[in-house]
Order: sequence, then C-alpha cells, then structure tokens
Amino acid sequence: MPVTEFTGSEAVDALWSATPTQQAGLQVALGGQVPENFAPPSGVAELVGVLVALLILVFAFGSVVAAGLPMAVALVGLGAGSSLVILLGAVADVSTVAPTIASMVGIGVGIDYALLLVTRFVEGLRAGLPAPESAARANGTAGVSVVFAGTTVLISLFGLRLADLPTYTSMGLATLLVVLSVMLASITLVPALCGLVGPRVLSRRRRRALAGAAEAGRGGAHRDHGGSTASVRWAQRVGRRPWPWALGALALLLVLAAPVLGMRTWPQDAGSKPESDTTRVAYDLVAQEYGPGANGPFLVAVDLTVAPALDLPSLTARLAAEPGVAALAPPVVNQAGDAVLIILQPTTGPQDEATTDLLGRLRADLPDSVRVTGLTAAFADISERLADRLWVVIALVVGVSFLLLTAAFRSVVVSAKAAAMNLLSVAAAYGVMVAAFQWGWGAELLGLPQAVPISSWVPILMFTILFGLSMDYQVFLLSRIREDYLATGDPRGSVVRGLAGTGRMITCAAAIMIAVFIGFGLDADPVVKMMGVGMAVAVLIDATVVRMVLVPATMTILGRANWWPPRWLDRVLPHLDTEGSARAHRSPTLGTSRSADNRAADPRPTAPAGVA
Repeated sequence: MPVTEFTGSEAVDALWSATPTQQAGLQVALGGQVPENFAPPSGVAELVGVLVALLILVFAFGSVVAAGLPMAVALVGLGAGSSLVILLGAVADVSTVAPTIASMVGIGVGIDYALLLVTRFVEGLRAGLPAPESAARANGTAGVSVVFAGTTVLISLFGLRLADLPTYTSMGLATLLVVLSVMLASITLVPALCGLVGPRVLSRRRRRALAGAAEAGRGGAHRDHGGSTASVRWAQRVGRRPWPWALGALALLLVLAAPVLGMRTWPQDAGSKPESDTTRVAYDLVAQEYGPGANGPFLVAVDLTVAPALDLPSLTARLAAEPGVAALAPPVVNQAGDAVLIILQPTTGPQDEATTDLLGRLRADLPDSVRVTGLTAAFADISERLADRLWVVIALVVGVSFLLLTAAFRSVVVSAKAAAMNLLSVAAAYGVMVAAFQWGWGAELLGLPQAVPISSWVPILMFTILFGLSMDYQVFLLSRIREDYLATGDPRGSVVRGLAGTGRMITCAAAIMIAVFIGFGLDADPVVKMMGVGMAVAVLIDATVVRMVLVPATMTILGRANWWPPRWLDRVLPHLDTEGSARAHRSPTLGTSRSADNRAADPRPTAPAGVA
C-alpha cells in the first residue's frame, strides 16, 4: 500500500496482524516513516501533571476550594482550546505532536494565570474586603497583568511562523488557541467563581482569625502586606548585598549555557525511540543485518533531459568510490527514459554526523543534473534551515517583547534587562538539554537507551514558548514592584516588598509548571520528552536564579534608574496600567507614604543623577 494512503490506525492494525507470525517463532517489528511518526496521545502526561499540580495548590493555600479553583479554570480553558484545535484539524493539516505541546503549555499557563488571580483575591479577603470587591480588585490588578502576560505569549508564538515550515505553523496555531482560551477563562471565570465561593477559599484557621477580628471591630482596619516571612527574609538578604548575588547568578547561568556551543540537532527518527518501541526494534534489526546506513539511504536522482550524455557507469563508479558509501543499488531508469534513480547506502546511520558530511560532499562534487534526496537528506536540510531561521525568530520575539515591556513599564532599562535575562535563562536550558540528551548524562534516566542529538524541532519551539512564559513571571514581579514604587516612591524598598509579595506565588506557580512539564517528559515521543524536560529546567532556572536572585539584585543596584524613561520616549509612549495602579493606591494592601494626589501630579520617576 502506498505510504500516502497508509494511515496511523492501519499501521497499528498491521502490527496486530503480525501476532500469528510472532507465535510461529519469528521476530516481527513494524518500521517505516508512517509508524515512526504515529504517536497517539495517551493522556498519562497530562494526568500526572494535573495531579501533582493539585497537590501543590492544596499545600500552598491550605484549602481544597482554593486549590480546586485554579485547576478547574485551567481545565475549562484547556477543554475549550483543545476543541478549537480539533476544529483547526478539520480545515488544515496539524502536526501529530501539536495537540500535546498545546496541552502542555495550556495547563501550565492556565493554572499560573488563575493562581495569580486567586492569590490577589485571597490577599483582599485577608485585608478585610468583601468578596465581590476583592474579586473585582483582583481582576483590576492581577487580571490586567494576566492579559498582558498572555499577550506576550501569543506574540511569541507568532514567531513560529517565521520558521517557514507548516509543522511549526500548526504547532504555533494550536498552542495559540489553547493559551488564548485559558487566558480568557482566567479573567472571566476566576472572578465569578471567587465571588461565588467567597471566604471559603481561605483555610479554616484564617477564616476563624478574620471572624474574630471582625467581632472585635478590627476587620476593616486589618492589613496584610503580603508575602511570607521566608520571602521577606530572602528579599532583604538579596537587597543587602546585591552585587555578590548578581555576579553569582550570572556566573551560574553562563556555566549552564556553555554546552549550547556544541549543540547538534537532528529531526526525530526511530533511532531516538526507546528500545521497547516497535519502530526502534525494526530500526535496530535493519541496522544489525544490513548496516546502520540502511535506515537512511540517499536517493540519487539524475535528470537526463539536462545531461543526456551523462555516463551512468562512471557516475556509479564515482559514487561507489566515495568514502562513507557502503553500497549502491543498480540504477533504475523510468519508462520515459529521461530520469534515473540510484539508491545509495551510507556506512553510518542517519543521526551520525559523518552521514551529513557525506551528503555535503556529494552535493558539492556532483553536477547540477544530479540531485541527492531522500528522508535523511530532507532531515539534514530541515536541521540546517531551522538553525538559520532560529536567529530570525529570536530577533523578532525579543524585539517585540522589548517594545511591549517598554510600553507597559515606561522604562528602557527594565525592558532591556528583561530581554537579556530571558535570553540567558533559555540559553542555560539549552545547555542543560545538550548535557542531558546529546552528551548522554541523563539519557537512561530519561528513558532513552543512549545519547541522541537535540531534535531539530525543539530549539525554536522551546524558545518561542519559553520566552513568552518567562515574560509571564517578569510581568507578575515587575507589576508588583512598580505598583509599590508608585505608591511609596522607595526604589529599594519596593523591590524587597515586590519580591516578598510575589515570591510565594511565583515559587508555587513555577512548581506547578515544572510538575506539568516533567509529566510530559515521561512521554515516549522524543520531541515531547525533550520539550517537557527542557521547559521544566528552564522554568526552574527562571523562577529561582533569575526571578528570585538576578532580577531583584540588579534592580536594587540600579535604584530609580530602573523606572527612568528618556523624556522624548515618555512623551510618545501610551499609558498602559498593567498593574492597576490607578485602583491599587486605594487598596489596603499597599503603603501610603506617597499620596495619590502626588502620584497624579508627577507620575514619572525622577531621572537618576547625570541623566538628561
């Protein structure tokens, strides 16, 4: 049956039909392009991630209601987004791994967005606000940050279109639909559910404490400045000695990123699958009996209309004498007599770097009438193209994100620092992946039998998604710091209070995201496995080294310069209220050392000394 007519379900049926042959004592394994690329989603990864995330939420809030609320909202948004992906598949071709990647990202950001809103709602309740007002203020402050953070993720996903490959386009569209759905679900369902459940999101101990305060007549005057004791102590420690912390974090990121200089990419094939997979068994059987190059032969096509006098015997002799060529099949001439096909088998496997070198030599030495193609050659072309397009995608995503942050926070310094730190965290994640997969330091632990190259599909996909997710944490932290700065005018104290107020939430959100991504790291598909592991590592680095150390340390060092815009830029930038500061100054959770009237009269931070 032709490959183009052989569906994934038929491949599975063919495997089952081999059972009698196996019972007869023969070893049977199914290989080929279709079964290698057919990986139906099992749902195990999603289930593992959701269960671990639920446990983390219960531990963080101490309330099943508060834990279940973000989870319910995220699942509703994921369900709506997945339905849109199914509809997309009815009108366009969608990559087989696109729904899994979209689910992985959707669960993570959906829980994060809902968690941020619920955290702000809980803060309002602890401050003595009625449930409806607390829900409204949560949506007016944290909800604005969610919309802005989600927009940065969506814009980053548009960068996949620049890869100029249909696979990436479908991955980007599928993930975009899911992220958009969970973002809309967060800013609509969370306030509604918060108003519905009211104080039940608090633990029993906290509800009793608030009830006692209300009976004593202190409920309306109670203030909760936010942030756990541990977060406050950590923020103060970093703020006291910012230079050593900043230099130490920077050195660690550079060390982790160093292996990326030796990254080698290759698209997915059966050689990367677990040894128990039937396509991997077939791959190994072919390599054992016919040589490793039999799994990735080259197709040498000769156009006789361009070179009718081409000497085929001398061409075949020239190909056979080329170093790295194991065997040649006899030339096959088509019925019209104007084309010839020669199958060439390399001595090395498809993933081997020597195979790519052989391809390069053949294409450089052979005349224009002779073309070298085949699946392995196409994979090599894909790797080269994606390596070239990666820099285009990086330039667009970083540039657009820089402009968005500049418009949101009215500061070139903050935006430039955010872009640089996000690039460092992504590079560090790449470096860890190279060490784990390509160097083989964690291959067996991750379910792979040996070291494998980084999948060509992963770097661009990881970058666009991770840059957007990193901007989420950046927006959450900077919004709280700027909110406090506008209320108090204290550049150093606002960093400490902003980190203290968001440290617990960011840590919890990162732990949830890591749990979700590690769950996908258990997937048998190498692309999904690399994405899950790489993104889990990246979020861990971003939420600890970057958000909890590097960002507060550098902001403490720079002081007021963080928020200073050039005067010409300040005049042209729109006024975006990402942290809801127009409402937040009335919130009892904020300090009042600078009055609302003063802020309205002079909203711009004072320029640092010596800066015009």
